[in-house]
Amino acid sequence: MPMVTDDPAELCASPDLDLIVVATPSFSHFPLAKAALEAGKHVLVMKPLTTRTEHAEELCALAERQGVLLAVDHTFVFTAAVRKMRELIAAGEIGDLYYFDSVRINLGLIQTDVNVVWDLAPHDVSIMDYLIGQEPVSVSATGAAHGGSPTENIAYLTVRYEGSLIGHVHVNWLAPAKVRRTIVGGSRKMMIYDDMEASEKLKVYDKGFSIATDTTVEKQYQLMISYRSGDMHAPNLDTREGLAVEVENVIRAINGLEPLVVDGVAGWRVVRILEAAQRSIGQGGSLVPATAAPAVLVR
Repeated sequence: MPMVTDDPAELCASPDLDLIVVATPSFSHFPLAKAALEAGKHVLVMKPLTTRTEHAEELCALAERQGVLLAVDHTFVFTAAVRKMRELIAAGEIGDLYYFDSVRINLGLIQTDVNVVWDLAPHDVSIMDYLIGQEPVSVSATGAAHGGSPTENIAYLTVRYEGSLIGHVHVNWLAPAKVRRTIVGGSRKMMIYDDMEASEKLKVYDKGFSIATDTTVEKQYQLMISYRSGDMHAPNLDTREGLAVEVENVIRAINGLEPLVVDGVAGWRVVRILEAAQRSIGQGGSLVPATAAPAVLVR
């Protein structure tokens, strides 16, 4: 029989529930998810997992001890376009990654409990984490609060990885148009994922450049630059909604049929970058080293 209650403790105590979904303001994610995990329930938490890295670490460790699953709602990771991008990167089609650049802007919806970084950036940071699959080295960010807002309503995040790979995320509540676009550049090909497109959300471009140095003595330092401009290809994508794919993955993972795509550790990785970005904003855009994963999170 369906149960309606305003007491989370009743849900945690119910013997009929295997999974509890935490879809509340982000500041309440940690205590609610912790209570559910302590009750031996599988838990799915909306983004971001928590608002502090140490809280995310505690939830991951608790889920491990309890032998239950901790999943995080990084919905865009489950979209067909993002899954295809990861497939192309893994297959070597894109080559060495050069950059990840995303824009997520719109007029509103302005939140009162979080700023634009914690509201919008989790989407793009989760996509970046899923596609790049590398440990970040440092994070820097700038942000501003306009129109009397008590929190930042526009922000720019930059994440540096080993070598010259760089990730950049622009989020904004004050834009006149809605834009959700991600560009990934590599040594062989480039990709544009535009979530606002009705069709052909993902386009793969056979474009790039190469640089060779003239080996003759008199032109030893002259760079020879050649550009490549090939065809554009729009892959055929699965039409299932990302949320449906995510729910299926969580259910199958609970039944031991497949691993979670986005577990608590993935949620921690996103919180780590967001927290570093917030610290950087508070320090005027200074470079903040990325927190190394503690032993409890190392797989």
